[in-house]
Amino acid sequence: MGQETSHDRSEAARRRSQRVLLTLPILVQGQAADGSPRTEDTRTLVVNAHGALIALAMRVDYGQKLLLRNLKSKEEQRCTVVYLGPAEGAQMHVGIEFIQPTPRFWQVGFPPDDWSPESRPRQEA
Repeated sequence: MGQETSHDRSEAARRRSQRVLLTLPILVQGQAADGSPRTEDTRTLVVNAHGALIALAMRVDYGQKLLLRNLKSKEEQRCTVVYLGPAEGAQMHVGIEFIQPTPRFWQVGFPPDDWSPESRPRQEA
């Protein structure tokens, strides 16, 4: 594995909550440029207490409002597109942020705010 860089540490320090690699089925509802409604069944790639990185074929714009439905819990949450990333096949990586922080939306127990990987005891090989 590669070495952790100071950029990696500073990026993690800026995050408001820990990220968890988690694939969950979701339904995304939004609007096309002409105002017509769009929906897409897709999945999360990474989740955190403030949003997620999702795979999305639907065309969205930075700042666009979406409605997410967690298909396991049936809960819904409004969010904003905050990142447009690389394409992966027909889908693009899209970062979304909840309008209101909702850490329980993903039904995952996130580590406390003061937890960091550097504070964990290391296992000797």
